[in-house]
Amino acid sequence: MMMRACVLLALVATSEAFQSPPQLRHQPKSSSTSTTTSLDAKLVSKVKNLLTGSSSDFDRLVKKKFPGAISNTKLTKRVVAALKSKGFTPENTLVATSLCADELARVLEDNFVQIYGQNFNLGGLSGFPFAGNTGFGAMSAHVPDDGFCLTIHGPHVGITKDGVIGKVERSGIALVDSCCGSAIAASNYLQGITDGSANINPRIQQFSDFQQGAVQELILPFGKRLSDADDRMKELPYALYDSQDVLVRDIIESGKGGIKKGLALLGGIQINTGPDTDDYFHPLRFDYYDSDGNLVGSMLSKL
Repeated sequence: MMMRACVLLALVATSEAFQSPPQLRHQPKSSSTSTTTSLDAKLVSKVKNLLTGSSSDFDRLVKKKFPGAISNTKLTKRVVAALKSKGFTPENTLVATSLCADELARVLEDNFVQIYGQNFNLGGLSGFPFAGNTGFGAMSAHVPDDGFCLTIHGPHVGITKDGVIGKVERSGIALVDSCCGSAIAASNYLQGITDGSANINPRIQQFSDFQQGAVQELILPFGKRLSDADDRMKELPYALYDSQDVLVRDIIESGKGGIKKGLALLGGIQINTGPDTDDYFHPLRFDYYDSDGNLVGSMLSKL
């Protein structure tokens, strides 16, 4: 895991992200100089086990397969810098994620938790927001008074060191595994229905596998899109994102009364790689909502 060091080290060294940063939670008030020194030291101590980045060849490979993707290292730095200008700090911000249950999805989540301190989980299989309106309402109540929420959502997809999409090397496992397994299972189910070799399962919502049943239902409208795709595994996370984006924005609209000072919504595709390379993210939405729940505008250009 040698390469999983210093995703955030660039954040500490980059003045645009951390000029005059705020105090950490529960830290006594002090001068701005001592606060800056303390925050920088705290961040340095937290980033020792995170990624440094990827080789230039692999970086080019990922970006060729997923135009618009950026490394988690760059994403984290740019998001934090953009949100700092809005008033987001480690002291007043709660992270909320709707990402897949897969442990690989925790990497991006952990990158932001290293900065802001805590995470409220809204997601489940394939990254769908299974916590729904109830979960969003509970999360909003946990945001610090006069504080902010950073909501991150999206499906994930693997890519191997050789550029195979839908697979990924996992630490300690010889088998090159499927990623995302839930999404691929739903895609296979849909493909069977589309080509006529399978029927819709009337027991799809049985409680023992409720989330996967829901994923399979929510992907049904994308049968033709996936069948027509040149690369089904590449198109799959984008189809899932389009479904999830509608749900997430509807949940925010329904719960906007609970927004405190503001909310940032970062949506896109997580691109998971092997244990010795940085993960990537293709940002598709980076919006800011004010305290009244009004969409103020997009910050996507800042990424």
